Amino acid sequence: EISLQKTSTCSSVNPSGMFVSPYALNLSSFTKLIKRLQERHPEFSRDEIVAAVQEVRKSNKGVLSGLAISSIEEKTSAIL
Repeated sequence: EISLQKTSTCSSVNPSGMFVSPYALNLSSFTKLIKRLQERHPEFSRDEIVAAVQEVRKSNKGVLSGLAISSIEEKTSAIL
């Protein structure tokens, strides 16, 4: 049986009045993680790094939430 978890998608407006997508924060964290990994492993392409992060996600029951960024970075580096 496949269970789908429904997530809340509450959007907000930041102090400057600019609309903030509920997904922007996650994307920003992901972008920062990829940038840190690219600096740490310049010999790998962005696609290779993203694939390694996806492997970490897959090995963590399909999610990255709940893992510290540093932990994700270490596990990804081990794969690379």
